[in-house]
Amino acid sequence: MFLPHLSVSELEEECFSKVLPKVVKMFSSLVDEIAKQIGGLSSQNSELRLFLRNILQVMISILEALSGVVRHLCTYEEAPALDAIRSLPSCILTLLKDTFQHCKESESVYSGRLSLVADLLQALFKEAYSLQKGLMELLEKIDFESNISEEEVFDIVTVIHSLLEICTLISNLDVALHANTWKFIIKQSMKYQALLEGQLRHSDIVSLLCNDLLMSFRNCCELAEQMQHTGLQDMAQNSEYKLFQKTAKMCRFFANTLVHYIKEFKDFLAKSCSHFHHLYLQIFSKFPPSLWSSLVSTTHCNEMRSMVLVAMDPLITQLLPCRDFVHLLCVLLQSELTPDVLLPHCLLLTNIMGKLRSQPEEVLLLWCEGSQFPEEIPRLSIFQALLQSFRGCTVERAVPVLLPGLMMNGQAQSQVTLHHHVCVQLSACLFSEFLYFFWPIYCCYTLLTVAHSFYRYGTAELCLHHVTLTAHLIKLCPLESYHLSHLGMLLRRMMFFMTPHHQVEFVETFSPQEAENLLVWSNVLRRALSEDVRKRVEQDIVNLASSMITNWLEKGCRLGELEKVVRIHEGSYNGRTGESGLKSLINCLKSVFLSFFKALACLSNLLSSKCPDVIMLSGLDFLASLGHLSIPPEIEVLPRLCSLFSAFLSEKTWILHQHALETFSLFAEVTSHEAVISQSLTSDEVKNEVVSFLSKTLNVQETDDVCIERLKLERSIYETHRERLETYKTFPLQPCSKRARQQTNEEQEFEKYLQAAESNLKALQTLSEQKPIPDWVTARLRELHPLITKINTALPPQT
Repeated sequence: MFLPHLSVSELEEECFSKVLPKVVKMFSSLVDEIAKQIGGLSSQNSELRLFLRNILQVMISILEALSGVVRHLCTYEEAPALDAIRSLPSCILTLLKDTFQHCKESESVYSGRLSLVADLLQALFKEAYSLQKGLMELLEKIDFESNISEEEVFDIVTVIHSLLEICTLISNLDVALHANTWKFIIKQSMKYQALLEGQLRHSDIVSLLCNDLLMSFRNCCELAEQMQHTGLQDMAQNSEYKLFQKTAKMCRFFANTLVHYIKEFKDFLAKSCSHFHHLYLQIFSKFPPSLWSSLVSTTHCNEMRSMVLVAMDPLITQLLPCRDFVHLLCVLLQSELTPDVLLPHCLLLTNIMGKLRSQPEEVLLLWCEGSQFPEEIPRLSIFQALLQSFRGCTVERAVPVLLPGLMMNGQAQSQVTLHHHVCVQLSACLFSEFLYFFWPIYCCYTLLTVAHSFYRYGTAELCLHHVTLTAHLIKLCPLESYHLSHLGMLLRRMMFFMTPHHQVEFVETFSPQEAENLLVWSNVLRRALSEDVRKRVEQDIVNLASSMITNWLEKGCRLGELEKVVRIHEGSYNGRTGESGLKSLINCLKSVFLSFFKALACLSNLLSSKCPDVIMLSGLDFLASLGHLSIPPEIEVLPRLCSLFSAFLSEKTWILHQHALETFSLFAEVTSHEAVISQSLTSDEVKNEVVSFLSKTLNVQETDDVCIERLKLERSIYETHRERLETYKTFPLQPCSKRARQQTNEEQEFEKYLQAAESNLKALQTLSEQKPIPDWVTARLRELHPLITKINTALPPQT
């Protein structure tokens, strides 16, 4: 060859820059020619087959020639400068992309005629493999000085990005070449990090690494599932198991490479956080305890864990100081996640919360404070985000899924539920480095602990004094104040330490017969009182509630006083109300409830018109409340009750049907009208369902898999209902202010003349009181009576 006769400085100018562009053009034309002629290829068309084989042979020869050039350059004791061979890498990489693309698409390009050229395609790929390997060896020998030019930096970046494109082509062609290409890309990026970090397409590199890792992991899961189905495990001679091990090692390679790259270039990866988050969720969704995990053996699962999950932990640690990563996890809405990744997302937040204990203060503030200013995008703290994510894991909490417990006394704890796991992690944070963020909760907890010991071992008079003081503070608190819950908790604790004599004094000071004291008694546990005091308090509260409700009904059920009635209802029931108190209240309200039986007719109409379920549920609550009443037969309510219960029990909507069964059982337990029970069961099917419900027997036993699938389907119903409740705007109980009456132009004209007439008549009345009225005035007034009557009857009234 002529290359040995050229000096290194002459290679680019005299040879490469002139010859290689023509080679690229020629190679591209050969690929295009194959695409044009391939349609007529067949075993009978020997002339076209020979023509296409010759084209492939020429392509192989071109690659062989370039391989020879690369090998010759590698023989130099001192590697040539990049300026001396600038055209060579770009030419070779262009040819390699065309070659690998052609090989990748060979099945679709040649279709059923692939066997006619398979040997040459294999030789073409092997030659391209050898050429790329030689090029990477040549480029590794080149060492750049500190005064590298911008053109050389551009050339290196171009080589890396071209090899990145080649990675997308060879990922399914050859595992070894794929891994070696990635090693070269990462090695060169690290080697010239200071020169290239501002020029590299970091987002593309990371995205492709994540995709390759995820693809290898999915292939690994598929192989493990196949071996599980076929009954093959870890036999050394099993080809599927060998392929599984090879794929698992590729997963480990990609995971370690990704962690290493993030460590070196994390300042440039802000826009790639979504790729890392997606990768983490997808991988963890395939491992137990996820309900969407792959069905693989424990051996294969543990092997994949050791290959992949080990690298996920340091990956997350590297991303903790990244503001964009914090923003992604703490702004992300539950609705943006698919059901299969809700648990991995919750476990990710739990994992991060545990890692924050060893992070510097600025990282803690970043994760724990959330958004601080109105102009910022609203961002939750990690605690709020964790609780929101935990709320979304309805299926996992219902099953429940089990997680490994914490180490205790050197031994692993047994598996715990998701609820237990999250509570333990939050509790650990509460009394660790996160104390600053939980200071109000810590203070309340400390106060309760101190007060508990103080009142237990202090004097009874001191306890009474503090109970009275706390009760006065509760009366001063607004209902929406968080202080009310804190003081209420303290009052409930202290009541247990009061003597019966002091409890009587407390009742006299804060009499339950006064409405203003109901807020205090709503925060008192009845079981903390002595028997005599408890009965007295319950009777007083019931009497107060019944009298105030009766007064409200007698005054016409004014909407402005409804809020007070609701508060009385809330304060009148705390703990277990006495049976005698309930009977007294029912007897007081019996006459009142009888006036509401007209609502049964309205309920029947609503049931036939398919109104919203929430109204039907309220109707069922109303029917359940009628069981305590003794209804006279002459008012013909009992037949309507039977028809309503029969319609509700036949309802197909599962939630209405379930509530109907509960309502009917509550009604049947307390009612004295047994005929209603038998007449409501109009069919054997309904009768059997009611009997099964009352006896708490299940007709169908669900398997675990069926139960999980049912919970998954029900989750969407719960989420839709929750979102509707959260977006529903609550309206105040007070009525809106009356709007001024809008008048048309004609009405305004009528109003003008009427006001004028009214004003003149009032003036005439004043004058008549001061002076005697002439007879003609009286006659004129009599003449006005027919005129007024005519005006009233001239036009019909407008509605």
